[in-house]
Amino acid sequence: MKKIMVVCGNGLGSSFIMELNVKKALDQLGKEAEVDHTDLTTARTAEADIFVVAQDLLENLDDGVRTIVGLENMMNIEEIKLKIDGYL
Repeated sequence: MKKIMVVCGNGLGSSFIMELNVKKALDQLGKEAEVDHTDLTTARTAEADIFVVAQDLLENLDDGVRTIVGLENMMNIEEIKLKIDGYL
């Protein structure tokens, strides 16, 4: 099973909301993955198949190796489905 790590600057409110929305998107896609959330600092050493971040944090996490999905609107389930589906 794939692991998705949802990341925000502090690992609190916005990443938790994104986590819930990623889970909702997965459900609508009929796909399963382990989903968790964390802060940017912890994410740099975390292991996951896919990292989901707000677009403005993308460059802070991109190391050229990780699969990172940047979201323009973390509340948009359709955007989340579109951007993660190809990685599952």
